[in-house]
Amino acid sequence: MSITVVFDIDGMTANQYDQVLVDLEEAGQGKPKGRLHHHAAAKPNGWFVMDVWESPTTLDAFAATLIPLLVKNGVQSPQPQVYQTHNTIPG
Repeated sequence: MSITVVFDIDGMTANQYDQVLVDLEEAGQGKPKGRLHHHAAAKPNGWFVMDVWESPTTLDAFAATLIPLLVKNGVQSPQPQVYQTHNTIPG
């Protein structure tokens, strides 16, 4: 069963978000195994990210690369909110 993961990141800028994506791509994690969907949006004072992952294990493997890159780019590592996915309806 998949999981839905929400990161509500106060203080993150669009430039920081974009640089983390570049760094992930360079690390071979631009399209990580197990991530089914990725959504990101600016909010008034930060960034909002929601992913759907195949399992907690695939998220944990990705986090080993993601967290150091967030820190490198001056982003305080957020505490993810993890939920069991109930349903996904394709567009």
